[in-house]
Amino acid sequence: MTETAVGTPTLIALVLYLLAMLGVGMAAYRLTKNLSDYILGGRSLGAAVTALSAGASDMSGWLMLGLPGALYASGLNQVWIAVGLTFGALANWRFVAKRLRRYTEQAGDALTIPDYFENRFGDESRLLRVASAIVILIFFTIYTSAGLVSGAILFQETFGLGYFPALLIGSLAIVSYTFIGGFIGVCWTDSIQGVMMFFALLIVPAVAISSLGGWDATLSAVATVQSPAFLDVFHETSFIGAVSLMAWGLGYFGQPHILARFMAIRDADEIPVAQAVGMTWMVLGLYGAIATGFTGIAYFAEAPLDNPESVFLNFAKVLFNPWVTGFLLAAVLAAIMSTVSSQLLVSASVLAEDFYKRLYRKQAGPAELVRVGRLSVLIISIVAVILASDRESSVLSLVAYAWAGFGGAFGPVILLSLFWKRMTRNGALAGMIVGAVTVLVWKHLSGGLFEIYEILPGFVFAMVAIVVASLMERQPSEEITNTFDAVAGD
Repeated sequence: MTETAVGTPTLIALVLYLLAMLGVGMAAYRLTKNLSDYILGGRSLGAAVTALSAGASDMSGWLMLGLPGALYASGLNQVWIAVGLTFGALANWRFVAKRLRRYTEQAGDALTIPDYFENRFGDESRLLRVASAIVILIFFTIYTSAGLVSGAILFQETFGLGYFPALLIGSLAIVSYTFIGGFIGVCWTDSIQGVMMFFALLIVPAVAISSLGGWDATLSAVATVQSPAFLDVFHETSFIGAVSLMAWGLGYFGQPHILARFMAIRDADEIPVAQAVGMTWMVLGLYGAIATGFTGIAYFAEAPLDNPESVFLNFAKVLFNPWVTGFLLAAVLAAIMSTVSSQLLVSASVLAEDFYKRLYRKQAGPAELVRVGRLSVLIISIVAVILASDRESSVLSLVAYAWAGFGGAFGPVILLSLFWKRMTRNGALAGMIVGAVTVLVWKHLSGGLFEIYEILPGFVFAMVAIVVASLMERQPSEEITNTFDAVAGD
């Protein structure tokens, strides 16, 4: 079942939201004078903006479409994803954020993850920069396409459009303010969008559960509509399956768009406040997404949804007046825009900083690099639109693939580079390659043991590769170990 297209008030609310976001982008445009401003905001973010921006850019359309859809389709056995993500995000804030912020500044004032890798290991060959840049471009293009699929579903369900026109309109809306505003604009809008997502994810399930007569009545209805097994967190899920779902949490250590927020906070001492804000936002947001999908099983029992990932959108249209519906649909668009814009920005920074400037035109000036960054946003967007044009694409499956790619390729490298002084350039390169290749290969294997989510073997194999390759060569230079000691001693 798909509800009819929305009315004029909802359309007005969505247009006003889009105009407001473009206005923020234009304001940020005036503050963007060089590449550092465009891709890292001049390391000037406050704690609250950092937290909300990290959360909004992390969760994306999958939180409001993909995760509720998984709960709607399968029941409570999908909550293990949320458990793993919660612990992974907490560990990322607790162990990575502050040290990465200090290390990137100490290691040649690195602006990007490839920049950090090269400076951290004194890699004059540029192999680390090139390898990490390629990984970013491959997996972020997949990740961006997931966001564009989310946008297409939103515009398709909202306005009754065909999939491809909805994809083009959504992509134009999502890409435009990233092109204009750069990192500052993205983080400002992320903060607004994070607040919108937060309230939307609390309001929708609360009203839906109330309309069904309360939580006990909702549980009873789900058990009647499907089966009592849908209330079991181990329904059709083994212990290995639960561990596999929780392995989503390992991905946090390698996500460039989240790590960029840590690098951009104005002072490492503000990390604890940012952590408190970010984790509160995340836990309540995950609860809202889970409750939305689960409640949808009972609410839409008589006319099941054609697309499980549209459950939040349909709730927004049937439970609220058109103006509130407009706000809730704008919150979905906010979730999509916040993540896609962050991913496009990191990808653009790779092309501008790590390829164009470092490998092609070293004398490029600030204005020229900003122009290259904006052009890169357009190029990557076009490729992502082509990937997203496959109507069979699932938001959650695309996100899972890209998430695993970054978690396997970068997660172990980031962790050990921050905490193991003995790690070498070849160790980092081996871990990056092994992690990425394992994810790519494992994704296409099936049956038995290979039902394990690809991030888990990718992460483990990369860790082993880093340790083995590092121990096979001599210790890092004194200059590199002195920088490590200086960061560790702060």
